Amino acid sequence: MRLFLALIALLAANAVAEPDSREVEKSLARSLQAVGDNRLDIALNEVDSLLKLNPNFKLAQLVRGDLLLARSRQLNDFGNAPDAPHELLQDLREEAQVRLQRAQQQQPIAVPRYLWQLNARQRHAIVVDTSKSTLYLYENVNGEPHYVADYYISMGKKGTDKIVEGDQKTPLGVYFVNGHIPQHKLADLYGAGAYPISYPNEWDIRQGRGGHGIWLHGTPSNTYSRAPRSSNGCVVLANNDLLQLGKDISVGTTPVIITSQMDWLDDAGRMERDELLAAIEQWRNAWESRDTDSYLAHYAPDFSTGKLARAAFAQHKQQVNAGKTWIKVKVESLSVFPYPTQPDLVVVNFEQDYASNNLVNRMHKRQYWQKRDGRWQIVYEGSAS
Repeated sequence: MRLFLALIALLAANAVAEPDSREVEKSLARSLQAVGDNRLDIALNEVDSLLKLNPNFKLAQLVRGDLLLARSRQLNDFGNAPDAPHELLQDLREEAQVRLQRAQQQQPIAVPRYLWQLNARQRHAIVVDTSKSTLYLYENVNGEPHYVADYYISMGKKGTDKIVEGDQKTPLGVYFVNGHIPQHKLADLYGAGAYPISYPNEWDIRQGRGGHGIWLHGTPSNTYSRAPRSSNGCVVLANNDLLQLGKDISVGTTPVIITSQMDWLDDAGRMERDELLAAIEQWRNAWESRDTDSYLAHYAPDFSTGKLARAAFAQHKQQVNAGKTWIKVKVESLSVFPYPTQPDLVVVNFEQDYASNNLVNRMHKRQYWQKRDGRWQIVYEGSAS
């Protein structure tokens, strides 16, 4: 009964205008407000209207069942359906609690600390806050992320911080959308489509994390939304939400940062960002100046390319640079994303335009920089395909 009353009081208190992406929560709020005012017919009409739009919305069906039961007897709890499976009721109660929390969230006005810098090709960025079962969409406006919308999501049955194949957990980290699978090529479980993301990334592999097939995807045709913890590790959205989100996803460029808690960029974070950007420029300048010792000083003792450890990498660079009479290095389309689980770790992506007296090439490069003993150092470097 306490949860039911809390839903009435707190959902109804959210009277300010909200983005269209929260229409579901708003409709539930109107219904539960009517329950609180003992206007059960109005509440039922509101839920019926919601079910006309989303007939497979199980949470709304449960609320409707409660409203019908309330005509004949007193309700003792939220979800009074007789003989309903306990696990199903628990899932719906958890969804109700999450949607209650979402209804109380204000539109973000700050910048997430995970979006230090977007490049011009990254028109949008995605940040998933698993603690709130919410996916945030940001638009790149002249290099600054601006909030666009947020969506209710489901995550892994066992929570977050994926380690191995089959652990039913959602990974935490910095990823990129690296594909799109249309609905007609998928089983019904995945709904309106799927966007695979780049798990495991280079840092996951370095940490010994395994598994594959982590997607943003939709819900089955007979299901509007799933419980907050119900997937095998993927991030799941209602089909309408996925289709709306898909309009702003660019395969190969859209970042997807998955975190256990949303944090916001502050002055200290901006100072850290500026220090890192200065370190990247020093690294570029040392390379271009053919000062190999200064160049290699930017690489941590445990640096690796995934194939070469630091010693072998350093030897190779010394041999190559010895044959250069001049070097030009341009760093373009730079993006910078702090890692959500690892303090002082940042993922850096850029287009590297390299030219020398005997070689010209251009590549999409990815580096992981980590701040150690007050100094930014490169711990990983490789091609970002």
